[in-house]
Amino acid sequence: MPQSRKHPLARLDPRKPLVFSTLDLGRSPGSIHSQTATVPAPPLVHAGLAGVPEGSDVGLDLRMAAVSEGVLVTAAARAQVTGECARCLEPVRQQVDVRFQELFAYPADDGPADAEGYALQGDLLDLEPALHDALVLALPLAPLCREDCPGLCVECGAQLAVVGPEHGHDPAIDPRWASLQQAAPGLAGSERDGSDENGNGQREPSAGGAAGPGGSAAIPDE
Repeated sequence: MPQSRKHPLARLDPRKPLVFSTLDLGRSPGSIHSQTATVPAPPLVHAGLAGVPEGSDVGLDLRMAAVSEGVLVTAAARAQVTGECARCLEPVRQQVDVRFQELFAYPADDGPADAEGYALQGDLLDLEPALHDALVLALPLAPLCREDCPGLCVECGAQLAVVGPEHGHDPAIDPRWASLQQAAPGLAGSERDGSDENGNGQREPSAGGAAGPGGSAAIPDE
């Protein structure tokens, strides 16, 4: 959140890498001062599965222009984003480029001041909040290791890019039928060799009676 002009935060430390001096710029409207710097990334630059590691190098190009209300800062930043692929969870590392522009108002000597916005403290400005917000907004919420990443197998979790397109699984079986499937090979073998469930090698006669020697079923006496 932008720091309040009316209620500024603790006094700025000019030794901090993201605190810049406007002393060389002056307050004459139209004057311009440019500089480049490599600064550490601010903390808590994170969104979704990606983030900029705190303290990692951020390349910064600054252009400060004096205007009647204060100092207009135009900045371009380059940072390394790390995270996990949203499909296969492999590590991802890529560069993000951002541009942003903010007005840092001169301190109000008298009269009401706006409650929102950035403000100078003397000749110093703190670029950290603006840089943090710009980097967070530029982060990919679902980074990919590559645009056509096939992701993970939903059955076993294998990386489809590694196991190849032939990877697959047999259809899932309802656990209620699992015991029947295990018994099925034994039942099929019994039917082929003609043995009954007791292994006697004979079939039980059918309901119509046993077959006679001539091949016809015997007719019971009435």
